[in-house]
Parts: sequence; C-alpha cells; structure tokens
Amino acid sequence: MALFGGLRRDIGRLQVPGWRRSKRWLKRALPTRLYTRSVLIVIIPMLLLQTVVAAVFMERHWRMVTERLSEGTTRDIAALIAAIEAYPNDPGYTNITRIADELQLSVAVEPGGQLPPPRPKPFFSILDGILADQISAQIKRPFWIDTVGDSRLVEIRIQLDNEVLRVFTRRSQTYASNTHIFLVWMAGTALALIVISVLFLRGQIRPILLLAQAAESFGKGQKMADFTPRGADEIRLAGSAFILMRERIERQIDQRTAMLSGVSHDLRTILTRFKLQLALAGDNPKLKGMTDDVDDMQNMLEGYLAFAKGDAGEDVGTLQLSELLEKAKAEFQLTGKRMTYEIDGEDTISVRPNAFTRLVNNLVANSERYASELHVEARHTARWLTLTFDDDGPGIPAASREDVFKPFFRLDEARNIDKSGTGLGLSIVRDIAHAHGGNITLADSPQGGLRATVRVPA
Repeated sequence: MALFGGLRRDIGRLQVPGWRRSKRWLKRALPTRLYTRSVLIVIIPMLLLQTVVAAVFMERHWRMVTERLSEGTTRDIAALIAAIEAYPNDPGYTNITRIADELQLSVAVEPGGQLPPPRPKPFFSILDGILADQISAQIKRPFWIDTVGDSRLVEIRIQLDNEVLRVFTRRSQTYASNTHIFLVWMAGTALALIVISVLFLRGQIRPILLLAQAAESFGKGQKMADFTPRGADEIRLAGSAFILMRERIERQIDQRTAMLSGVSHDLRTILTRFKLQLALAGDNPKLKGMTDDVDDMQNMLEGYLAFAKGDAGEDVGTLQLSELLEKAKAEFQLTGKRMTYEIDGEDTISVRPNAFTRLVNNLVANSERYASELHVEARHTARWLTLTFDDDGPGIPAASREDVFKPFFRLDEARNIDKSGTGLGLSIVRDIAHAHGGNITLADSPQGGLRATVRVPA
C-alpha cells in the first residue's frame, strides 16, 4: 500500500506542472472582456448543438436516404441485367431500352467492351461508398462507377459475359441531394440567433461599461457627466449603490474640508498674533529661537493641511510637462546641484495642475535635500503617464520603502521628511498619485541612489 501511495504521489507531481502550464495557457488564450466572454457563452453551446444535430442528421437521415435510393437504383439495374440474360436475342435491346425508360434510366450495351481503369475515390463521398456496396451485394459482377464531378448524372458500368452495360441515372435517384437545404436552414437560423444575441448582449454590457467609466472618473477625481443607472435590475442596483457611495464620500470630504478650513483659520489667527507680538518686541536675540519656532509651526501647519485636504476639490486641467520640469530644474540648480530631464511622448497632460505640481516638487525637493544629481524621465503614452526620478543620494533600505509612505514616519537617514520636517513629503506624493488613479513605487536607482516611479492614467 505504501508503494502504491508513493507512486500516486510521484504521478501527481508529474501531472501538476503540465496542468499548471495548461491552465496558464488557457488564461492567456481566453478573452478577458466580459462582452467577449458573454458572446462565447452564447455561441459555443449553440455551435456544439448545431454540430451534434448535423452529425446525427448526416449519419442517420442522409445516409439512410442515400442507402434506400442506391438500393432501389441497384435493384433496377439488376432487373435490367436479368432481362438482358433472359432475352439474349432481343435485336438492338429495344425491350431493355423501353424498360429502362420506364425506370427513368438511360442504358447502352457495348458488345465486347471493357471496364475503364478504377477512378481514384474522393476523400469524402457517401454516394461512392454506398452505391459500390449495393452493387457488390446485389449484382455481384465487376463494375465501374463515376460519381465525381458536378454532373447531375451518375454513370455505372457493369461487366457482363461478352458486353458492358452502361447505365446513366440522375444523381437525385441515388443520392439525398436536397440535404443542403437543411444545412442552409440550420446555418441561417444559427446566424440569426447569434446576431440577436450579440445585439442583446451589447445592450446589457453597455450599462456595466458606463458604471465602470463613472467609477474610474470618480476615482481620478474628475467631473462626471450625469450618470443614471440603466440595464438589468442587478446593474441598476449596483449603479444606485455607487451613486450613494459617491454622495457619502463627497459629503464626508466636504465636511472634512470645512472643518480643516475652520481649524486653519483659528490656528493661523493665533500664529499671526505670535508673529505680531514678536515683531513688536523688536530685534531681540533672545527671541530668535521663538521666531524660528513660530516659522516652523507655520510650515508644519501648512503641511498638515495640505496632506489632509489632498487637493481633492481641484478640477482636472491641462499641464505642460516641459514647463513644470524646467521650473523644478531651475530651483534644483539654485543650490549648485545638477538636474536633467527628458520627455517621451505628448508634452501636454490632463491632471489636477496644482496637486500634480506639488507631487513633482516634493519628489524634486526630496532629491535636492539628499542628492547632488537628479535625472527625471517622463514617458507619456496613450494610456499611462510614467515619471521616473533617479538620483545619486543615499537611498532608502528596501525594508523601509513601504513605511516611508506612512504619515509622520521618519528614519535617521529618511528621505520622507519635507522642508517643514513633518514627515509627510512622500505621504502627500502617494496621496496625490492615488487621487489620480495611479501609484508610486520606490527602488534602487542606476545612479546609486533612490528611484521613485510615479505611474498614473493618461
């Protein structure tokens, strides 16, 4: 038993890779769109059913009818041969010809004739095989038949004792030639059903696509056209749930923005009083530390509010990548450091201008703080906008690359600290990238420092 169990396990190990490869191939081969899959769900069973029906019909009806017709024609030929043998002295075979005319056959007797060499059999011919079997079974004489070609006649030659009997009969008398009518009707109805199914499925898929477009636009923070749930009850239910979710999120964002505006006003009022009192105190070296603290508090307050608000209320507009990167380059080089950039694709992008500018400036400022050289590569395709920031700074350990996106997270050599020292620089960047429907990832740079890659839908 242990031996058989080990055998089964070994066989299982051998079969698993093959099954996994087949599964991966099926995943790549099968379509991914719902519309295409739905059409296949309708078409494949229909084609299978039509194939089974056609096969059964061809095997049963078509073959049976052909056998009956070929059997009758062969029986008529056998009767003519019997008549020829019974009346050998019939001059010109007039009686045989008369009988053949009544049987709707055309005959000729060739004294001393020989059968032609056998013709090659067609690849697929029910008539050729069935008629040959019937002649062999009933007449039992050497024969030659010609069923090939588009002629409406079938020629049959029978070797008699001293002559050859040539018989011409209509193909319809030996072959179920009207079967194509059934096939045409079957193919026509299948095509009509497929067209109806495709049109119906397109109408059912369209509301799903509209819902997906509305969700994608909302995820990117874009203004949406009036979205009305349509389609089947389940799709309408999903659309109504999406509208309610969108309203709750927008209401929550509005409440948070209103609260932050109030907090910002109150805190800024207090900081303004501090600054006014320090200004009235004059240039007192003892108050310099307090002045710096007030400035730090101002910067930190601006950073907190920018992170919390996330520029969610900004509308989508156009932005020139070249202008944005040129300004960032000018600020970067004011510190005596070097920045280069290149743009591949369209220069104009559709984003939230202020938020995206903040994203780029935060990443450039992060490199400016810790690196001496920075290279930015912008690749704009039909579907994606990808920005890659490579510098020669100290980088970030792989184990901490996800943690640095957390708000207020800091490392001793952290590159997550923005100019205000709040630890929100990369958190704001990821928040803006997510608001555009994209993401940011960190990796090792070819220049030896940090690589930050921002990828958002174009």
